[in-house]
Amino acid sequence: MKNEIILVLDCGATNVRAIAVDRQGHIVARAAVANASEIAVENSAWHQWSLDAILQRFAQCCQKLSAELSACRIRGITVTTFGVDGALVDERGELLYPIISWKCPRTASVMENIRRFMSPRQLQTLSGVGAFSFNTLYKLIWLKENYPQLLERAHAWLFISSLINHRLTGEFTTDITMAGTSQMLDIQQRDFSTDILQATGLPRRLFPRLVEAGEQTGSLQPAMATILGLPPGIPVISAGHDTQFALFGAGAEQDEPVLSSGTWEILMVRSARVDTSLLSGHAGSTCELDSQSGLYNPGMQWLASGVLEWVRKLLWTPETPWQTLIAQAQAIPAGSDGVQMQCELLSSANAGWRGVTLNTTRAHFYRAALEGLTEQLRHNLHTLEKIGQFSATELLLVGGGSRNALWNQIKANTLEISIKVLDDAETTVAGAAMYGWYGIGAFSSPQQAREQVRYQYRYFYPRTE
Repeated sequence: MKNEIILVLDCGATNVRAIAVDRQGHIVARAAVANASEIAVENSAWHQWSLDAILQRFAQCCQKLSAELSACRIRGITVTTFGVDGALVDERGELLYPIISWKCPRTASVMENIRRFMSPRQLQTLSGVGAFSFNTLYKLIWLKENYPQLLERAHAWLFISSLINHRLTGEFTTDITMAGTSQMLDIQQRDFSTDILQATGLPRRLFPRLVEAGEQTGSLQPAMATILGLPPGIPVISAGHDTQFALFGAGAEQDEPVLSSGTWEILMVRSARVDTSLLSGHAGSTCELDSQSGLYNPGMQWLASGVLEWVRKLLWTPETPWQTLIAQAQAIPAGSDGVQMQCELLSSANAGWRGVTLNTTRAHFYRAALEGLTEQLRHNLHTLEKIGQFSATELLLVGGGSRNALWNQIKANTLEISIKVLDDAETTVAGAAMYGWYGIGAFSSPQQAREQVRYQYRYFYPRTE
């Protein structure tokens, strides 16, 4: 009997991947091909994505897996990607203008002048989404102001996951979790905001029907099946924005905050209540729609391991193993002998180290950076508790930063709650697969699908070092 799998097509900024996942959440097969944005013809400083190139990369991944996939029964396909990006398309789904990348600076001026249409505070209170220059709203305003004829001609705006889904199925849809990143939704109503669209002059007709995560959008059409080397007719199940499926795939329960620790730290929670009026008072804050209807994902982000990388380059050679820095910092007592680092706003006059003496070593600087970043986490967690109206009893930690045991212990001591570390890096893929299994009817809910997965955590409890 063939092994049954969900095939997750994961479009990341650096890699495009095809990953086969069984009912227990085990990865059966995987393949990756490097992904990269392209330079726009109009301006060498602008970035865009090629949809054809992305689809060809998925085809390469599937070709690499042809032997493994032929030995499996593919029950469903899901697509997950980064948020906000998309394109205007005609009635056949052909692009009218290239996909503007989130890395492109062309929309920064739109964000800076958004008060022409609506105050940033009102915009974030309605949509939940913070002022990030790559927001979908700013892309559409830029297109409206620079290519108004394209908006008139356009049949639809499709987010990048829906562009891929359209090529798979021929159906025009909008993944709800992708729409939740756009700054155009009324987040409480789970629909596009009449106020935001009217203020900016964007027509509601551009946005096809919203589909919930786990909803079948269509089935794999013969032409695309041939390109991918897969049998036609496979059900295609809606997923969407990678962040939401990473939260679910990590095993996060409601009101259990999750910290994704990397170059940036992103702190989010799955909450039933959110006070979006508080968001605009905090830099780096946002709120997106959870993969599960009725829940929200308020969150905050700030530079984290990027700061530590800067400290390593400044005081050690860039090739120095992290374990060397960690071991040296481990020998420094908590409090870094009075050395403190203000990590927020590193470009401001108040940022940097204080309490430095002739006895201060570079290990003090690194330890102080770990402690300063953790103070920033403590402050942001308390802020998030107010916004999401919850009280944290533990923190679920994922990402590269979670491999730093010293930092994990400092976090537990500072927050005075347990730190729960999940080593599995494939949380997004796992979450998307769980919704795929639910979507084909294998389980009664995504939660039931998640119950089949055996999670392994390491715990760090508050203690005196």
